[in-house]
Amino acid sequence: MSKDILFEIGLEEIPARFIRAAMEQLKERTLKWLEASRIAHSGVTAYATPRRLAVLVKDAAERQADVSEEVKGPSRKIALDASGQWSKAALGFARSQGVSPDAFTFKELAGVEYIYVTKNSDGVETASLLSEGLNGIVHAMTFPKNMRWGAYDFKFVRPIRWLVALFGQEVIDLEITGVKSGNVTRGHRFLGTETTIAEPAQYVEALRAQHVLVDVEERQALILEQINKLAADKNWTIAVKDDLLEEVLFLVETPTVLFGTFDPAFLNIPQEVLITSMREHQRYFPVLDASGKLLPFFVTVRNGNGESLDVIAKGNEKVLRARLSDAKFFYEEDQELKISDALAKLETIVYHEELGSIGDKVRRIRNIADSLAAKLGLSGETAAEVSRTADICKFDLVTQMVYEFPELQGTMGEDYARKAGEPENVAKGIFEHYQPRFAGDAVPSTEAGLLVSLADKIDTIVGCFSIGIIPTGSQDPYALRRQAAGIVQMVLEHKLSIGLDEIFAAALEVHKSFRPEKTFANELRISLYEFFGLRVKRLLADNGVRYDVVDAVTAAGFDSIVDVVDRSRALTDAVSSQADFKVTVDSLTRVANLAAKASGNAAVDPSLFTEKAESELYATWQSKHAPYAAAREARNAAEALALLSGLKDAVTGFFDSVMVMAEDEQIRANRLALLSAIDADSRAFADFGKLVW
Repeated sequence: MSKDILFEIGLEEIPARFIRAAMEQLKERTLKWLEASRIAHSGVTAYATPRRLAVLVKDAAERQADVSEEVKGPSRKIALDASGQWSKAALGFARSQGVSPDAFTFKELAGVEYIYVTKNSDGVETASLLSEGLNGIVHAMTFPKNMRWGAYDFKFVRPIRWLVALFGQEVIDLEITGVKSGNVTRGHRFLGTETTIAEPAQYVEALRAQHVLVDVEERQALILEQINKLAADKNWTIAVKDDLLEEVLFLVETPTVLFGTFDPAFLNIPQEVLITSMREHQRYFPVLDASGKLLPFFVTVRNGNGESLDVIAKGNEKVLRARLSDAKFFYEEDQELKISDALAKLETIVYHEELGSIGDKVRRIRNIADSLAAKLGLSGETAAEVSRTADICKFDLVTQMVYEFPELQGTMGEDYARKAGEPENVAKGIFEHYQPRFAGDAVPSTEAGLLVSLADKIDTIVGCFSIGIIPTGSQDPYALRRQAAGIVQMVLEHKLSIGLDEIFAAALEVHKSFRPEKTFANELRISLYEFFGLRVKRLLADNGVRYDVVDAVTAAGFDSIVDVVDRSRALTDAVSSQADFKVTVDSLTRVANLAAKASGNAAVDPSLFTEKAESELYATWQSKHAPYAAAREARNAAEALALLSGLKDAVTGFFDSVMVMAEDEQIRANRLALLSAIDADSRAFADFGKLVW
């Protein structure tokens, strides 16, 4: 026999950003408790709205499953004394298991006999476990921020106002912070009333009757359906951003989509400003035309029904008008600020007490960007654009608009720089130097934006590492991992002919000149390599490269990100499509194992060859060494790997015919030198010994 379990925690309004994680946590903890309690069921469904978290367990067994457990004790040798009587060890084992020695059996394990005892435990009634179990689940839950209320020490995301706990039609006896469980839930705060849940299966429909859509997926589908219908009716494009949809989803219990208008005169402000103001302050969805241009409308979601929507729309329009008026004022005021005056203000803003002001950071960015431009051989005109972009890349941080909307940094800088008469590439570079902002974001398209972005990010990373701010575990307050990943992404997508070592060197040189009192040990460069190595491995893994291929190619070095990616692709193709490639891997791995015994960098002396296979291997290697080096220089990883593969027959013949560790010391050293030369080429491509077959 089975019954459904319903557990609902009624709360004051929960912050929208906490709800999905809390709902999933409640479901996960319920599943784990059911498993630990040996209660069979056919599934757990989680529900959530701003005022409740709930789980519905279908077909929960009315009794725990019985359990039969076999426990291993001491070996026969220890369990029996010299006279064949049970030893103290055996008797102690019996007491610990609550059984008589008569229950012992002997079983052999790995050639040794041990005593075993079988313990049977009958399952208890599920109903007797639920109160303690649900109480434990609630007390174990964690949240980004907690509250205490009344005189209770208990902490939760928001105060608990009601509890519904049912096992079938029976109320589970439960009390938390003075709130006793029952079978009465609460509907929509304004449209619904209290309602009785006769049995768990009625939960969703009972709340629907009280104007609450408790099913998260149903609620989201309804919001999108209404938005799409409105867009089709009006011939609009309604920009639905996932994070805003997620927030709105957990702000409402009965969603009704409506739209409003605003004065078209506000469209003179850059649309990014208007969109940000609507999204961030009002939780509105902007409306665009087919070309992506903002229209003087907005879409919002009401927590209620479709009554009096015109009144609701007018109220929202009034609030938005005030917000947009503020934005218009800030925008117009910022036009009066000269770039030179803004730069002077940066000197008064502390970036970090050990790294100086933002003005200091800008100067470091300029020097690093200039160094990178020189290394890449940019033209004088482009280098000048890089320098100017670096000089003014942060000036908009002191504008009123960015103070009000920090997420518009770069966006406002581009707009204000263009209006101030800066070159187009410089204005665009100000915006682009923040890219990529997140995984999957676009990289800068201009060389000015690209080099200033590289300089900005590596300055932050080197600066933080130099003062001991290094990400550990989940702690990364300065988003250094994201910035390192951005550098890797930019170098790869632009196929820059610059290595990580050169990027590190440029930043370290600038930091040394700016902070002469600071000692920059070589360990810092090693730490940077290790840090970026993890980002490169993540990049390869995200592109579907096998873990062993990732380990193999990065072991050969990853200073050139473009090269390591090319090598990973070539090696992946060879491993997956060439049936005989394992022969190549085995031969190169065997070469590597013996080459490790070579001493120094001794040259190969062909006059010391005594076997035909030696000469053939040497001739084959010589015929491929120069083309291999040329292919590596040309970044043709597939051709380079094919040349390495071309050694396999000669290597196999060598090992079949030649005793490498000959008694004659000169001959042995010469053979090891030959293998070492081949291994040097091989290891420059990958550590083939790390491949798994």
